[in-house]
Amino acid sequence: MRWIVDGMNVIGSRPDGWWRDRHRAMVTLVERLEQWRADGDDVTVVFERPPTPPIASLIVTVAYAPRPAANSADDEIVRLVHADDRPTDLRVATSDRALAERVQAAGAAVFPAERLRDLIDPR
Repeated sequence: MRWIVDGMNVIGSRPDGWWRDRHRAMVTLVERLEQWRADGDDVTVVFERPPTPPIASLIVTVAYAPRPAANSADDEIVRLVHADDRPTDLRVATSDRALAERVQAAGAAVFPAERLRDLIDPR
């Protein structure tokens, strides 16, 4: 199984004060995904704009939309699903209904953002 993570949707699934330091929340998400990485699965996390400073990982692919705009991360996730040779092997972590419908129509499975957050960062 390969994962595409709707980064801000997963971060925002838990009201833990992440908005006070958005970049730290993004870094923490990538670190948690690195530690979790289900059975060595490939994981890509998508944000709507490049993190500043950049977030580097040798384990998780950190991707972002080409231009920041409303729903730009969603559009990038859909583009990644459509570009994949085996979209049925993809699991997209999001609780965004519109995005979920779009990626399911393209062949990917959907995993709720809050469930992934609980897996990678138990309370």
